[in-house]
Amino acid sequence: MDTEPMRCACCDFKEECTQEYIKSVKANFGGEWLCGLCSEAVGDELNREGRGQDGVQEAIKAHMAFCRMVLSSPAVRVADGMREMLRRSSRDKGRSSTSAKSCSL
Repeated sequence: MDTEPMRCACCDFKEECTQEYIKSVKANFGGEWLCGLCSEAVGDELNREGRGQDGVQEAIKAHMAFCRMVLSSPAVRVADGMREMLRRSSRDKGRSSTSAKSCSL
């Protein structure tokens, strides 16, 4: 299954997703791709307000504003950078150990 990197329209979180999953998420959120956490937050907002699918764009805009406010903190940006660095480091270690296993007899 091929994956491609997607960046959340709300929080900028980046993750690898299949085309099928990307299409499904975009269909639910008016063409926007949202990560799982932001999808849940927007869905909760829709349910809380009783707007259903009619208010998707307004709920996304409200959540985007919240994410911008939270992510504007320098401490949060540093923490996000560290998280991304650790994620890449662990992913690289996983790849090197997998290739080492496949080369050994």
